[in-house]
Amino acid sequence: MGHKGISVTGLVCSVAFFLLPLHSAYGDVSYSVPEEMKRGSVIGNIAKDIGLVASRLSARKARVDPDGNRKRYCDINLSSGDLIVAERIDREGLCGKKASCVLNQELVLENPLEVQRISLHVQDINDNSPQFKDEVIKIEMRESADKGARFLLDQAHDADLGQNAVQRYTLQKNDNFLLTVDSHTVELVLEKELDREQSNEIKVLLTAVDGGTPQRSGTVVIHVTVLDANDNAPVFSQAVYKASLPENSPLDTVVVTASAADADEGVNGEVTYDFAHVSEEDDKLFSIDRKTGEIRVIGTIDFEEMSYFELRIKAKDGLGKVIIDITDINDNAPELYLKSLTHSIPENASPGTEVGIINVQDRDSENNRQVRCSIQQNVPFKLVPSIKNYYSLVTTGELDRELVSDYNITITATDEGSPPLSSSKSVQLSVADVNDNPPVFEEQSYKAHVTENNNPGSSVCSVTARDPDWRQNGTVIYSLLPGEVNGVPVSSFLSVNGDTGVIYAVRSFDYEQLRSFKVHVVARDNGSPPLSSNVTVSVFITDITCCLNCGSKHFVGLIN
Repeated sequence: MGHKGISVTGLVCSVAFFLLPLHSAYGDVSYSVPEEMKRGSVIGNIAKDIGLVASRLSARKARVDPDGNRKRYCDINLSSGDLIVAERIDREGLCGKKASCVLNQELVLENPLEVQRISLHVQDINDNSPQFKDEVIKIEMRESADKGARFLLDQAHDADLGQNAVQRYTLQKNDNFLLTVDSHTVELVLEKELDREQSNEIKVLLTAVDGGTPQRSGTVVIHVTVLDANDNAPVFSQAVYKASLPENSPLDTVVVTASAADADEGVNGEVTYDFAHVSEEDDKLFSIDRKTGEIRVIGTIDFEEMSYFELRIKAKDGLGKVIIDITDINDNAPELYLKSLTHSIPENASPGTEVGIINVQDRDSENNRQVRCSIQQNVPFKLVPSIKNYYSLVTTGELDRELVSDYNITITATDEGSPPLSSSKSVQLSVADVNDNPPVFEEQSYKAHVTENNNPGSSVCSVTARDPDWRQNGTVIYSLLPGEVNGVPVSSFLSVNGDTGVIYAVRSFDYEQLRSFKVHVVARDNGSPPLSSNVTVSVFITDITCCLNCGSKHFVGLIN
């Protein structure tokens, strides 16, 4: 199980939109884990380490998100709260020879939003054996070489670090040679003079051993050819060649030219160049011309993947070193990450309400990774910078769904490189309706004229109210306000259709008994709580007078 450490020095957030006020808590949780743990292995109990009850993890939609472009190397067991390995973690593949290898992941919780940065400090295990570049190290020696003569050997390479890297070398017992080793060189020392007539070649086994548990080793055959004459080994013009190379340099770019001189004449003075030992990855990026010593680019150099190279070179039996520093160029645009994104905020949210967290990342370095975020549109939202590369998206004014129901917010991130690079991300945000509008009648009051002796159930008039709210908040229901007319309930005179607002006569009216009356109609919406308004409806009864002379009927309206 990994060793845990917790700090609260950094702000780590994702994006979430909530209907309730948003509360955020920030902090770092770190674990020390060995590489190559099996999938499903427990790293630690993240719920306990952040002070959260494991039973709440499901309700809060707990999950682990990768930081930036990396894979999701760990996951969370929602039942126990254990942080478990989800993906193979190979320190050498992730960090190469870097002394520190840290993977950043994020634990995201919702309701309310809480994001914890999880730092996995990957520790090296002894999973690589020492390796020599070639199966055979070929050395040519003159038979007249003096006792004590030294010959540089290619060192073994071990991808592991520290104690797990190469710790010692051993040489197979033989009559002619000893081995000397220091922190920088491995040399073959002539202990007994050579006799070409007795033996024109000698083979001995060189073994490199690391200090890991279990211990690993690698071997190479040293093949010594005894010559009559070759008095001098090639000597490089510099012990260390240093070069600075911009990333994304074109193929065939010359990085540096190594030069070695051999004081011998003729064939014995000819120098050929090669790499002593480079990794498979480096071998795909650089080549060396065997005749000229020119080192050229043959692959894509990416500062974000590797910012430093150390190549060992050899000229026959002489050794040298090339150190290449890669310089960053602004070749990565900022990336915007929106997480836990929902799409709705209530229209009555107060100004300053936090509706999301935006995470911005740029893989470049120094000024090339300094990023500014902005919203160019005229919308009631703004970005508030937080710690490091996080921004809060907050409201800046009152929202009104009846005026604007949807926002398409474009967030632009621009770095400070030369020339600057930028990228944009759109956030779709809907304004959720609240019941903030009562129904409003189309007229301030209504008048209705009804002929006496009307049929019960006949239509008297119609009222209409509008409510701009959404769905049930805008659904209008009509009713009569309880009251009396001459001591009789209004419901004995009129009724109203709750859906349409059409008012009907309940009885037949008599002009001689009742000439006019008033009722109040209530329009109520279906919101929670409901809102309402009312209007006065004045009803006038029309008299019917019979004309004895002509036999026709005349309708006489009341004059008020």
